[in-house]
Amino acid sequence: MNSSSALYKLLPSVDRVLQSPVLSPLISRVGHESVKLATRSYLESLREKISQADAKTLKLLDSDTLLPEICLGVQVMVNKEFASSLVPVFNLTGTVVHTNLGRARLPENAVKAMAVAARSSTNLEFDLVSGKRGDRDAHLERSLCAITGAEAATVVNNNAAAVLLVLNTLAQNREVLISRGELVEIGGAFRIPDVMQSANCILKEIGTTNRTHLRDYESNVNADTGLIMKVHTSNYEIRGFTNSVTAAELSKLATEKNIPFVSDLGSGTLVDLTQFGLPHEPTVMETLKAGADIVSFSGDKLLGGPQAGIIVGKRELIEQLKNNPLKRALRVDKITLAALLEVINLYKDPQRLTTRLPLLADLTRPLADIEKAAERACVELAKALAGRATVTVQACRSQIGSGALPLELLQSRAVEITPVASKGQTDATLNQLAASFRSLPTPVIGRISDGKLLFDMRCLADEAGFIQQLQNLC
Repeated sequence: MNSSSALYKLLPSVDRVLQSPVLSPLISRVGHESVKLATRSYLESLREKISQADAKTLKLLDSDTLLPEICLGVQVMVNKEFASSLVPVFNLTGTVVHTNLGRARLPENAVKAMAVAARSSTNLEFDLVSGKRGDRDAHLERSLCAITGAEAATVVNNNAAAVLLVLNTLAQNREVLISRGELVEIGGAFRIPDVMQSANCILKEIGTTNRTHLRDYESNVNADTGLIMKVHTSNYEIRGFTNSVTAAELSKLATEKNIPFVSDLGSGTLVDLTQFGLPHEPTVMETLKAGADIVSFSGDKLLGGPQAGIIVGKRELIEQLKNNPLKRALRVDKITLAALLEVINLYKDPQRLTTRLPLLADLTRPLADIEKAAERACVELAKALAGRATVTVQACRSQIGSGALPLELLQSRAVEITPVASKGQTDATLNQLAASFRSLPTPVIGRISDGKLLFDMRCLADEAGFIQQLQNLC
């Protein structure tokens, strides 16, 4: 066995390692400096192990493969450093529009449009006819107005930003009338009252949690009222002894009092979902026809597009929103605009939406198709988990997610995995099994329920890719 001093001498210099042809492709990809820093770090770790008389390291340094081993170690370090932490996953949770998993998957035409916009200079804010500065909203406004019937439109980075901009523009330092039953909290403890406070508005609660009447609004309108607001409670529903005021009634009152009526649809949709066998959700068009002056909604929920907050309505009010300095801070970039325009244009051909828009394809996927996919996956999972778990196909229910139609569940099929565990070790074994699926090249995300790991097959688009990687299960 070599002494420590002799082992130190076996270590090559940083320059010698960097001169190895093995590292040339890596240097070309990430740059000389990054590989140099990784090499120094790796050699330092070897010196530390030598000083601690690490048996494995001593054996390595006695071999003739020292330089190749060091190069391999450097490659692993650099690849790990430069690997993206944002990776594709299989969403088998049973929640179609999953906030934590990126919400809606984009259609291919939107992905291609994003790539074109990303790699090129564009006419984002340049009018090609006049040769002067243009309006970035113009790329979307015509299509949005054609579909919704609105006079004008604008887009910001999400619906919370849309509500913030509307309130700050139209009701700053003034009262906003809203039903107590509509003071909702959305994901991440983000509450409508907090948005109002951030927009420098004064919240005026109307009615009670379960019952609000038109007279409640009428008696609270005063000289300090900035607008009347209706928030669609898309993430919960109150049933029983309830009453709420319709958009048409609020619109009439707002017109009489000469104040704006704003409707926040939250998830929002540009098509009647009942034609696809799905529950009804108020559309943007219905809300505008009911008399709303401004309607806001999300781009990445029921619309099936990229994250965005879309605002449509009367031209005069939309122009005020665009002129608010806050609009610049909340605006979207060219990549989002490119994707959103492609998604919106799909709605001009509603007959083919279920085949062209991934969101609707998942929501309307036939149960028989899901069941066949589950049966095929069950066979392969049983092979991969032989001796570790039992695998069966079970009926389950999927949910739309992200606050949309919370009480409406869709019939589906799931692969149910029950681990074989020692007595008292069921939870630990189950969590370990779930972690094994999350560590696959394309992580698989399911849900744990009643001592079982469930994979809802509704959103499994790449069945072959899912099955192929099962051989990597640890």
